[in-house]
Amino acid sequence: MAQEIRNWQMDQKTDANEPKEKPKYRSSFRVLSSYMLEHKYTFLAFTICTLIAIGGELLQPYLLKLAIDDHLMAGQAEFRSLLLIGGLYLLLSITSLLFSYISNNLLQKAGQSIVASIRKRLFKHITKLSMSYFDRVPSGSLITHVSSDTEAVNQFFHQVVQSIVRDGFTLVFILVMMFQLDVTLTLYSLLLLPVIAVIAIAFRTYMRKTYQLARTRLSRLVAFTAENLAGMPLIQVFHQQSEQSKQFNEKNNSYFRANLREIRTNVLFNRTFEVLNNVAIACIVWFGGQAVLGETLAFGVLYAFITYIRMFFQPINTITQQWNTLQAATVAIQRIWSILEVEPEIKDAAAAKPLSEQAAKGEIEFRNVSFAYKEGEPVIKRLNLTIKGGQMLGVVGSTGAGKSSLISLLCRFYDVQQGDITIDGISIKSLPQQQLHRIVGLVQQEPYLFTGSVLDNVRLFDESITREQVIEACRFIGADLIIERMSEGYDTRLSEKGSGLSAGERQLISFARILVFQPRILILDEATANLDSQTEQLISRALDFVSQGRTTIVIAHRLSTIMGADQIIVMSKGEIIEQGTHQELLKLGGHYKEMIDYAQGKDKAKITI
Repeated sequence: MAQEIRNWQMDQKTDANEPKEKPKYRSSFRVLSSYMLEHKYTFLAFTICTLIAIGGELLQPYLLKLAIDDHLMAGQAEFRSLLLIGGLYLLLSITSLLFSYISNNLLQKAGQSIVASIRKRLFKHITKLSMSYFDRVPSGSLITHVSSDTEAVNQFFHQVVQSIVRDGFTLVFILVMMFQLDVTLTLYSLLLLPVIAVIAIAFRTYMRKTYQLARTRLSRLVAFTAENLAGMPLIQVFHQQSEQSKQFNEKNNSYFRANLREIRTNVLFNRTFEVLNNVAIACIVWFGGQAVLGETLAFGVLYAFITYIRMFFQPINTITQQWNTLQAATVAIQRIWSILEVEPEIKDAAAAKPLSEQAAKGEIEFRNVSFAYKEGEPVIKRLNLTIKGGQMLGVVGSTGAGKSSLISLLCRFYDVQQGDITIDGISIKSLPQQQLHRIVGLVQQEPYLFTGSVLDNVRLFDESITREQVIEACRFIGADLIIERMSEGYDTRLSEKGSGLSAGERQLISFARILVFQPRILILDEATANLDSQTEQLISRALDFVSQGRTTIVIAHRLSTIMGADQIIVMSKGEIIEQGTHQELLKLGGHYKEMIDYAQGKDKAKITI
């Protein structure tokens, strides 16, 4: 990639989780509600099963109250009655266990389906975003969104929804049972509710900040790690291990401190409720015990009431413990939707004009084109260029001259700020992007290979392309000899980016890919720069055949590859300063001739264009 793109990336790259302006997000509940409605019957069944499980659990203390007051304290210790109560107690326990199991499975089925849908939608949306977005946003941040943030949403269903439904209904049912047992003791117990509310409100804002801080620092850590893994050869060659380790430790310690702050807040929040629980039980024992001694309250009622008050604080404590997960899920949902709400800068026109790929001539025209990555710093200036169908165009120039930017504009990775680019007289803005990228084939200096077989990498997982077509393309390009030496031939699985293969072998596979897809316009972006002489000869022979009848644009690193081009342009600072055939440019005696002389060793002076 050209130097001007790298410079722009360095200037623009920011953390995706730290927008300059506070974004406006829709309600997290509204975001998930549309997905939950798709599983409304599953959630309804989950709620019904949860209610049955709660009923089975909360009726157990009441059975003990009946056993104590109506039988043991009343002196009616009939074995048959106690056996019946014991049997009912066991039945309620089994019922509660069974329906709890069913409700958990129903919730997990719905929750996992929703998370899978969100993850699929997120990945699909990311693949549609414009190149400029990936220039600004580190890949590590996007990895965090797809993995960690969606996992946080998964925890929302696994823990928060379950707690809200189960523990929420449990609180309501416990209050009903407590009022049924003794109204006075219940009212005394409810005096603690305002205290609980004040504590929850006081902690809410602070806890949200701690979670957001921890997630942001985790995103930075993941982004830094991904960047270092991608550039590991460079780090080792230049002995940057110590410096990179130092930076990693700084980010790791920053995340560590944020986590400790999060844990301290969580512990303080939960222990406060435990103290309130113990205070409530102590008060109930004091007031209830006096009532029992004064014979105004049955002992069985006090026992059941103490059981219920202990159970009353358990769901409150559980709900507060899920506050962490709720905060993390809320932040994750907002981060995910902040990506989903990003509109691609490059869009198909409302009235797209499809171009017949078979009838396409491949005539390209740049009409007064100007383009800048940053406003006020143009990299292409009022450029006019016509390439006739079937011609080969060579593009030369120093680093930063605008060569790769020219190609990026033709592929419509970016849109021009001024002027227009046409193919066969049709503006590329009017062409559907999918068709444009089928017409225009690009081979870059560093070809990208995916994890998968050699066969799938050549045909890019397109099942409509047969194995025979792939083999024929590889045989013609000269890659068949290399592939057949592999352990499983065309079925040999390649690792990420084709590690284990030489640069030449990877480039041969990418050229075979071009032969398979047969684009009408072929672009070689310094595709032979990293090849040895033998491999370059294979590529050159294949290029002569592939370019026949096709419009070919070659960005040259080695000038020998474009000497036979129908037209050569020399670029400098975003402008065409020389144009013509090889012989015409030599006769001109300008920059191109200086470059040829320098390449042939006739002029060792440094050339500045």
